[in-house]
Amino acid sequence: MKKARILVQGIVQGVGFRPNVYRLANARKLNGYVRNLGNVVEIIVEGSEDNIKSFSNEIKTKKPPISKVDSVKIDWLDDGSSSRFNGFQILESSSNFSGSSVIPPDVATCNSCLDEVMKNGDRRFQYPFIACTDCGPRFTVISSVPYDRERTSMDVFPLCSDCKKEYEDPEDRRYHAEASCCPICGPEVSLYGEEKINSDNPIKEAANLLDEGYILAMKGIGGTHLVANTLDDLPLINMRDKLGRMNQPFACMSPNIKTIRSFAEVTDYEEDILLSNNRPIVILKKNKDYYLSPQVAPELHNLGVMLPYSALHHLLFTYTDSPAYIMTSANMPGEPMLTKNKEILSKLEGVADYFLLHNRKIINRCDDSVVRFRGGDLAFIRRSRGYVPEPYDFSKINTDLNVLALGPEIDVTFSLLKEGKCYVSQHIGDTTKYETFLYLQKAIEYMMGITRTDNVDVVTCDLHPQFFTTKLAQEFGEKFQCPVWKVQHHHAHAAALSLDWGVEELICIAADGVGYGADGNAWGGEILYSNRTEYERIGSLMPHYMPGGDLTTRYPARMMMAMLYHYYEEDELLELMKSDYLNYFPHGIKEVEIVVDQLKRNFNLTSTTSTGRVLDALAASLEICGERTYEGECAMKLESAAYYGEDRFDIPVEITQQDGMDVLDTSKILLSVLEKKLEGENVKDLACSAQRAVSEGLAELAILAADKIGINNIGGSGGVFYNEAISMTIKNVVENAGFRFLQHRNSCAGDGSVSLGQAVVAALKFNEKLK
Repeated sequence: MKKARILVQGIVQGVGFRPNVYRLANARKLNGYVRNLGNVVEIIVEGSEDNIKSFSNEIKTKKPPISKVDSVKIDWLDDGSSSRFNGFQILESSSNFSGSSVIPPDVATCNSCLDEVMKNGDRRFQYPFIACTDCGPRFTVISSVPYDRERTSMDVFPLCSDCKKEYEDPEDRRYHAEASCCPICGPEVSLYGEEKINSDNPIKEAANLLDEGYILAMKGIGGTHLVANTLDDLPLINMRDKLGRMNQPFACMSPNIKTIRSFAEVTDYEEDILLSNNRPIVILKKNKDYYLSPQVAPELHNLGVMLPYSALHHLLFTYTDSPAYIMTSANMPGEPMLTKNKEILSKLEGVADYFLLHNRKIINRCDDSVVRFRGGDLAFIRRSRGYVPEPYDFSKINTDLNVLALGPEIDVTFSLLKEGKCYVSQHIGDTTKYETFLYLQKAIEYMMGITRTDNVDVVTCDLHPQFFTTKLAQEFGEKFQCPVWKVQHHHAHAAALSLDWGVEELICIAADGVGYGADGNAWGGEILYSNRTEYERIGSLMPHYMPGGDLTTRYPARMMMAMLYHYYEEDELLELMKSDYLNYFPHGIKEVEIVVDQLKRNFNLTSTTSTGRVLDALAASLEICGERTYEGECAMKLESAAYYGEDRFDIPVEITQQDGMDVLDTSKILLSVLEKKLEGENVKDLACSAQRAVSEGLAELAILAADKIGINNIGGSGGVFYNEAISMTIKNVVENAGFRFLQHRNSCAGDGSVSLGQAVVAALKFNEKLK
């Protein structure tokens, strides 16, 4: 007889792991117990050595569907002559341990639960809060570990006798399913107008109101959505007007894949991710039969679509023939999603006509995740619900260091590294907004609590001295009496990409809107060599002035003027703007004259190498977009115009030397495109050729750098790499030249993974300091 202690780390709490271990042990007639021990699962087991070894292997191979086993450690304790246990038991949780297992993310309602919801006569028939160990909320309802009901927002809903029986039965799939409940003992949903509406079926009533053209605020698992019918322009126009989102695309939800195919193209790999229990929003191409309102995604060739991920969503669609509803985050621009009923009713008054709310507390708000595919490769645009807080593996980098990385300023996530696991937060957002900045601080406090992180060895942040996150980093440095390390924005991009692929060095094409450069200028079209701890800037796009600074990001014709200034006489440039682009200047000809004067006198100008600003200028020159009303609008509309175009123009791709670096002359690209546009050439074809020229130029710069350094890995990072055409062109050029091309696959190409890259740099630099 052998006795062993087995510690299991990974996603092993709240996923039915203990009852699964119980069943495996009983099947092998092993004695002992299993329990949650702080942040790990502990198993004490007695039996033959071979039987215990087989059992420990089954723990990994026969695990519950949403669990993840990172490690199984066996310690042999003694050779007992007889069993000290009577059978195998599941014990209550203990908190006397500090391991590194994690809470699983929220996952979509499973088929078994849906069958019950839709089965007339089942005691959970039409119940919107159904859950079991295989599905339902996790991250959004837990307040602390170990993950037990009394430490979740379900603690105010005592189990009824029937639910308690399931909860206490190890053979039942609801054994210790902490979110389990039923209509008798669980949360309930209510409909509100100006006051609470008495209704026997508030979900059905809400669907009827949506189909009549009203706007609904619907509280869900991790926040609140604004919901509207996608077949009617008017409610969407009203919603845009009330939110101030005049052009921004809205995500929508559709009941099933068949319906999605009626208005969008769906590949096999897109179908797989749509149907996954993560249920992200997936960016799909509109098909030739697209019939939803043009107000869903104005002037774009694609739209964001997701499938229902809660029983509430599924039930809503049982009462409508609508092919899709808008499901967009219910918050004012830049602010966090609303989670509390009183706030939802007060802050969305005048925005939503009706409110479908429930009385379960949302402990952690969590926006929907967003993904898209580029040539079959997955790209995270936003990694949040369904994925957070599952950590990244840093075991080959550092297993002892605690790092808090605070990210950039606008598209913020933070990262917490502990014991070789890096926890990247849910999407936080724009920390220039006070409410979002407070949300960031609360989210950090929560993540440190749930991971039992009492101290931090290093705080890291962006290089920009004026970011709110940079200032917060200094405060944390003082609090924990630890160093604060600043990481250049695009270096962090490169480091996150290197982690994604497990490579130690690469040439990174860092292409985005802006990142504070080491020279104090705005970078955004960079060719970097990175070995993760350090970087060298080897090439870039041609620097251009931004007359009026940030005004250029909103009104891209200003950028266009700066890029053309040295190719046009002042009078010619004024006449061009006056005759073709005057409506792109809010203050008319006077503003155009001021911009020319700024360029002439070198006054109020900042310099940028931003790829985003070049794409904006191209969009403006082709009269595709003259004002950016949401992040990336001009570049996205350029991409959509190019999608319908044909690449048939020879646009010059010229690389020159400037200050010892290879530089792509983007002015000549713009000049060539503009000349052909003024000759009456097709705008969509020009958009296609222009994108290709910029892509080829970036690729050629990277190839020159790779040849110079003698390295085979070339990667792409930054928001520009969400553009499928640009990504695929660069990939083809790089691979045709014999190099390996790397893109983000498990992290975000955009700023959502900057904090992850900061953590990589900090951990490796710390290793070097210890040598």
